[in-house]
Amino acid sequence: MSLSPSTSDVEKNSVRKPSLDSDAEVEKTPGVMLDTQIIDEATNTRILRKIDLCLMPLMMFIYVVQFMDKSTNSLASVMGMRQDLGMKGDDYSWSGTAFYIGYLAFEFPAVFMLQKFPMAKTLSVFVVLWGMVLCCHAVPRFGGFIALRTILGVLESAVTPAFVILTAQWYKREEQFLRTSIWFASNGLGLILGSLVAYGLTENHHLPMHGWKLLFIITGVLTMALGIVIFFHIPDDPSKAWFLNEEERKLVLARIASNQQGFENKTFKKEQVWEALTDIRTWLYFLFSVSNNIPNGGLTNFSTILLSETIGLGPTRALLMQTPQGGVEFVGCIFLGWVVQRTERRCLIATIAQAIALVASCLLAFLPHSQGAGLCGLYLVMLYPIGLICVLSLVASNTAGHTKKISVNAILLIGYCLGNLLGPQTFRAEDAPAYTAAKICIVVFFGLAIGITMLIWFVNVRENRRRDQLYGGDITEAELHELQTADLTDRQNKHFRYAF
Repeated sequence: MSLSPSTSDVEKNSVRKPSLDSDAEVEKTPGVMLDTQIIDEATNTRILRKIDLCLMPLMMFIYVVQFMDKSTNSLASVMGMRQDLGMKGDDYSWSGTAFYIGYLAFEFPAVFMLQKFPMAKTLSVFVVLWGMVLCCHAVPRFGGFIALRTILGVLESAVTPAFVILTAQWYKREEQFLRTSIWFASNGLGLILGSLVAYGLTENHHLPMHGWKLLFIITGVLTMALGIVIFFHIPDDPSKAWFLNEEERKLVLARIASNQQGFENKTFKKEQVWEALTDIRTWLYFLFSVSNNIPNGGLTNFSTILLSETIGLGPTRALLMQTPQGGVEFVGCIFLGWVVQRTERRCLIATIAQAIALVASCLLAFLPHSQGAGLCGLYLVMLYPIGLICVLSLVASNTAGHTKKISVNAILLIGYCLGNLLGPQTFRAEDAPAYTAAKICIVVFFGLAIGITMLIWFVNVRENRRRDQLYGGDITEAELHELQTADLTDRQNKHFRYAF
């Protein structure tokens, strides 16, 4: 990973000049820009540990319940939901697609609400509301269920952009990939917990209502409780960190100044939106997100059905046998995130992980009569999220300028929605129970995602070399002080170097 000269072990605070468009939040923190402070390694480690202890457990738990919310549809599909709601033909596929129609429709409004209003408080409101909607999923009619899935997508659209902003707001560039891996990998814990709860409900024959309805209600209540915790626990920005003293808050801002991305800026800048739209990286992220998430949309909604009907495990055993999928995702993604932090080669590790997922999808698609191959394929394919983690971390690390960052993030998540919207539609009722066409689609789009990852790698390496030749690697201290707090984009800042 190629970084600017400001990312040495000893980080310096920055000095702001009046001519620059610096973040208002920095102005609210007395003395942050008045003194040049050196952060020694011990102090840096102490502050990083405090940030991790405050933010990471809650971010992980949010992603656990978020994926439980998504996976309840898949789990409930083998618990009698399809029969109780009278689903026929491709009705179930549309229940998966409906979620991402809402997600897609509200993605841009969600990210701009996160910019305009206190981020943690805004996220808290979204989480509480989606928990309420999830509880309402225990409905008697298919039409109401589809409407609720759409509304749920609207409300969950704020989570991932909020987490990308949080990660960039609190962590240095070289720290971001591992942290992104940790909170994203918590999807795996959500799958494990959701599967175990669903299994327990299926095995209990003395429930007051159908087990699948209780699954939605339990998950919804848990989500609402978590939303309330977010409101009081997560600071809206580092200058308001309740778990740090005044001196440590200044040092947090000094740490992230080395990212050369400025600080959170609530001024909407049209020119940064235009730059986002004309940056080739934006559209590579978008294409990758579509390609990576067509398989994701299919597997998220149909993996339980594949285990139960295609591989032949039956409903109850399928719920239990889905837990290793979550384990592979959680352990695999965190381990690979650690490898990336050690090697500083995000795209390389992501390509390797996606290649393993490609081989696994081939086992699933081309050895349909082997139960062992099917199980191996469904388990190992769960390494594919490392590709999306790579791209999310690249958006956080490589997109400077606050308005540009949220714009690129929104476009990436629109691609995420489109992929997940189309994914369930590849599983057609007439192809059941083998779903051969859908499995081949998974193979094709994983292959395409690998190619796009390598292209992102090439574009960033080439641009870094071009900038080194034109502008050199040297930077004066005065220039560095300005760049660390100005709300400049990565294109405007010629000393910016892209991570890869």
